[in-house]
Amino acid sequence: MGIKIYNTLTRQKEEFKPLRDGEVRMYVCGPTVYDYTHIGHARTYIAFDVIRRYLEHKGYTVLMVMNFTDIDDKIIKRANETGEDPKELAEKFLRYFLEDMKALKVKPADIYPRVTEHIQDIIDFIRKLQEKGYAYEGSDGVYFEVKKFKDYGKLSKIKLEDLVKGARVEPGEGKKNPEDFALWKKAKPGEPKWESPWGEGRPGWHIECSTMSTKYLGESFDIHGGGSDLIFPHHENEIAQTEACTGHEWVRYWMHTGFLMVNGEKMSKSLGNFVTIREALQRYDPEVIRLFVLQRHYRSPLDYTEEGLEHAKNNLERLYNTLENIRVAMERAEIAFKWGEEEFEAYEAIKNGRKKFYDAMDDDFNTAEALKAVFEVSNAVNRYLTQVEKPKESILRKAWEFFKMVSEVFGIFEDYFREQKAGEEEALVKLLIEVRAQLRKERKFDLADKIRDELRSLGIQLEDTPQGTVWKRIKV
Repeated sequence: MGIKIYNTLTRQKEEFKPLRDGEVRMYVCGPTVYDYTHIGHARTYIAFDVIRRYLEHKGYTVLMVMNFTDIDDKIIKRANETGEDPKELAEKFLRYFLEDMKALKVKPADIYPRVTEHIQDIIDFIRKLQEKGYAYEGSDGVYFEVKKFKDYGKLSKIKLEDLVKGARVEPGEGKKNPEDFALWKKAKPGEPKWESPWGEGRPGWHIECSTMSTKYLGESFDIHGGGSDLIFPHHENEIAQTEACTGHEWVRYWMHTGFLMVNGEKMSKSLGNFVTIREALQRYDPEVIRLFVLQRHYRSPLDYTEEGLEHAKNNLERLYNTLENIRVAMERAEIAFKWGEEEFEAYEAIKNGRKKFYDAMDDDFNTAEALKAVFEVSNAVNRYLTQVEKPKESILRKAWEFFKMVSEVFGIFEDYFREQKAGEEEALVKLLIEVRAQLRKERKFDLADKIRDELRSLGIQLEDTPQGTVWKRIKV
């Protein structure tokens, strides 16, 4: 079975067939950099990170582009409030965004085009729209004439007549019709501006994404993504101007993430009910935030609650405990010359878990269902380890490979698997275990306990068992 994607354009799941064999070209709307990024944004970028990771895991080469809107009304307004230069303000928050994404283990996009570096491309795009009769110059800028594009509303399902009803052109606006939107805004005093055929000014918001996505991904590409709040007017306007310019279908699959909710309302800067990524990272491990996001399907609304994050934290600890149980058991595992009932049972659980994981991810990247499969395997492995005296290396190896696959797709446990390659830490811990055992023999319990407690504070837990002391990595 191939991958199925829910396409916002058709309101149904469709078989995923990229335009080019073995390659996926994907554009995700990036941030307007005027403030710290909040957890609502993190939800969108983590979701698209996992979608990208899964496509790569399935063998596709993904070309991923995410823009930065580094000039905009919001940036100018914030700069006026703080007394900063708009360019410096945007640059500062752009850097913070990249730091936040790195902290959340979101793989960087291949290209991060900035609006201010693509002004000429935007001007050329608007010129083409003017030549084709879709754009006109008004007193305060250049506008797109919406009613000339016959398919307007096909993404949002908004009817043009409903949009026009009750709307009017405000005094001082240079547009013909209330539904028309700005492609180029003529400069107001004190605002950043660039030269253009229509006088000094700056681009409108929607034209930026159309220009930069087609520049790097071509006039048709596979996936365009963003939050649900961008469906209208942003993505609707992007479709109108791009397809008016090229004369053919632009994007194959439109994907949108559900809102992050706080007390029944969408998390947003305008409502002031947002938690920044930086604030959340002070209290929770990045992998906890990732797991919290992945516990719900990307299209579903997600409630931001402390209980939800604590639940994700506990679940992550359970999975790390399973990984450590496997690692510790590997040390006493034996090569299998025969399998008993327990091995066949564990094997079936791992095999079925893997199939369920892939089936869920193939079904519109259903991470919530895929996670259930991960916990089923986790429970089965732990059950197996309590049932047998000598675990079989082949079973543990299969479980280990399963969790490595989950790590690759979900962006969790990555540091753990990297650390497994470093044997020096292991040798040092074993030495400390020997020293501690000697101290206990000599009845120097205070010192022995100090070693145990200090190791725990560093993320290593010692457990005294009848077979001797074993150690496990834990999240502290």
